[in-house]
Amino acid sequence: MTSDAQHPVRVVQLGGLMPFVREWLAERYAAPERADLADPAGVEVAVVGGGAAVGPAEMDALPGLRAIVNFGVGYDNVDVAEARRRGIVVSNTPDVLTDAVADLAVLLVGDVLRGVSAADRFVRSGAWARGEKPPLTRDVRGSVVGVLGLGRIGTAAAQRLEAFGAEIHYHSRSPKDVAWTYHPTPVELAAASDVLVVLTPGGAGTEKLVDAAVLDALGPDGYLVNVARGSVVDEDALVAALEEGRLAGAGLDVFAHEPHVPQALLGRDDVVLLPHVGSATTQTREAMARLVLDNVDAFLERGELVTPVR
Repeated sequence: MTSDAQHPVRVVQLGGLMPFVREWLAERYAAPERADLADPAGVEVAVVGGGAAVGPAEMDALPGLRAIVNFGVGYDNVDVAEARRRGIVVSNTPDVLTDAVADLAVLLVGDVLRGVSAADRFVRSGAWARGEKPPLTRDVRGSVVGVLGLGRIGTAAAQRLEAFGAEIHYHSRSPKDVAWTYHPTPVELAAASDVLVVLTPGGAGTEKLVDAAVLDALGPDGYLVNVARGSVVDEDALVAALEEGRLAGAGLDVFAHEPHVPQALLGRDDVVLLPHVGSATTQTREAMARLVLDNVDAFLERGELVTPVR
């Protein structure tokens, strides 16, 4: 579908949105993908998926743009400061994916401590049938789990892990009104933790927040779980810590250069690797899509967003 004088296109799709989301947008708003847009002049709303970057160049290409609706809770792919300077509002999809991402964080903690994925490979390789014995693993109960970033998802993950019998510590920009133990720096949190779970936002403010110093504080018996953004962890420092035995293992759903994973991690049994699937359930993605549509509807009808980025 392209624009014409009688029916200007008001909504455009940017990035790798899921097929059903693209269909919904096309049916509801006759929204084409950017490559199929003949005339950008009438476009007021850009729906962004797949972490597609939206910076000054993308904004220049859509001179009538007034709103950016991001499919995802993270919005480090959008230059929010530049959008605000231009009077463009931005929305994301908070809350609807909290449970799914928190669940995955807990599953990764359980996997790295109990060696679930490694044990699966052990059986499939025939090692068990040959009479070999898998290594002993660690209990979640009694472990100290440090949550780096106690926002919506961090809080939900902490509550779940507490139910498993873990002791919860955390770091965030300021102490929260919770019973868990607060640490003023990531290094101090890591030093107190058996497992460090990264749940901070991405972006320049948290880039390589988990650096060599944090990993060294976590120590040779410690584990790292990252379900936030790959940029938050210094990936080179992580690989070095694992290869040198200065870290016991890691569970990673996100990477610095997705979909590319460091070659050094691929053959390690002490690392669980997932393809950025924190919110990838049918129910969650449908709820995210509905919230995207609600934001577009609200903006086109009333000039406001349901879940604006503040």
